Amino acid sequence: MAAEESRYLLGYPASDSYLRVQNKKLYLATFAAVLGPLSFGFVLGYSSPVIPELRNINDPELKLDSNQASWFGSLVTLGAAAGGILGGYLVDKVGRKLSLMLCSVPYVFGYIVIISAQNVWMLYFGRMLTGLASGITSLVVPVYISEVSHPKVRGMLGSCVQLMVVTGILGAYVAGITLKWRWLAVLCSFPSCIMLLLMSFMPETPRFLLNQNKRSEAIASLRFLRGPYVDHEWECRQIEASVQEEGLNFSEFKNPSIYRPILIGVALMFFQQVTGINAVMFYAETIFEDANFKDSRMASVVVGSIQVCFTAVAALIIDKTGRKVLLYISGIIMVLSTALFGLYFKMVLPNQNNSPNPDVWFTLNSASPGTESSISWLAVVSLGLFVAGFALGWGPVPWLVISEIFPLKARGISSGACVLTNWIMAFLGFLTSYGTFWLFSAFCCLSVTFTAFYVPETKGQTLEQIEAYFRRS
Repeated sequence: MAAEESRYLLGYPASDSYLRVQNKKLYLATFAAVLGPLSFGFVLGYSSPVIPELRNINDPELKLDSNQASWFGSLVTLGAAAGGILGGYLVDKVGRKLSLMLCSVPYVFGYIVIISAQNVWMLYFGRMLTGLASGITSLVVPVYISEVSHPKVRGMLGSCVQLMVVTGILGAYVAGITLKWRWLAVLCSFPSCIMLLLMSFMPETPRFLLNQNKRSEAIASLRFLRGPYVDHEWECRQIEASVQEEGLNFSEFKNPSIYRPILIGVALMFFQQVTGINAVMFYAETIFEDANFKDSRMASVVVGSIQVCFTAVAALIIDKTGRKVLLYISGIIMVLSTALFGLYFKMVLPNQNNSPNPDVWFTLNSASPGTESSISWLAVVSLGLFVAGFALGWGPVPWLVISEIFPLKARGISSGACVLTNWIMAFLGFLTSYGTFWLFSAFCCLSVTFTAFYVPETKGQTLEQIEAYFRRS
């Protein structure tokens, strides 16, 4: 029974005599690849414990004022936007595997610059380099995993990208409790070094190899990923049927099979960022300090733990529920939580104009005596709901969907456009007071509507079937 199910899920005919798919080496390849998102998470989480330390450091050359601290956190997004463009080029030119290995270089070099920093500009440069590597990673890893996976496990494995990102963020929070900022940078450099080592033993994706007319290497890749008891020739023919020999030219962007997936992917990245999640996670510890929570570092760890737990839940159920159901549930939860957060800050900051000045973010001095403490539960509940809701759907699902919906010949440039959109929006996103949370709530409403009308369900479909869907439409 299990053998028949495995053949069916890969699309093999019922008469096929092969026994079953073996996933062990597929999981190994996925583990090697997701060390990149783990590094990416360390980059995102690094600023939260380090900014308070650098704002109070004795060395005047390294001490950050409020404006410099803001740049230290947000420069990663500019580097990542550039990495998205570079990654879109690399992934089609040198392949998925080599692109992943190459992104280890700016990760390691960026942390070396931070560790040896003598002034603020070296800190900025190191953050830009690690951001560049993060941008390449955020594009290449979802593509690599989607192309080596089969439909039964593609959703789960694709969701591991976001799971490892939030694990890295949590790891930076926890390690930041005991480690000084230079030693934390040393720790953060380890995953990318291990990824470089492990990826050297992993195969290139069969789809890229077939697109390069390397059929024998593609068969060898499938044999590694599926085990010896599967009809590799059959799967190879299915992929070949959808591989376009000709390159992509601009006139083809008039074709709905090209522009519709791109528009959907860009919109998903846009909505992911306008929920406000990066504004919360980049400055989590600083936000808790300014909100007068007693133990800001442990509060950040709690937030990170919530995100890891619910992202893991999403990874486990996504191949059963489908992508759209999780986006619906996630969007509705975030609508409610951001509206509640806006209400909280409206109540504790009754006399403040809705100012975007970062120096007055979450300053509660103007609140009526006792107001904050009497309704602090509302802030805690709102934040917990928001993080849980995001982690359940709008965190992992957009990255998974953009790795599935693009045709092979446009996968690099399309993914690059989506990653560029994501990181530009992350850079522009900032957190002010109550009005911004209500704006986030409105965008979350729009995200649910967009999902209902435009996002296709990709659960259980091969990448070739998804491509055919857009061709027919």
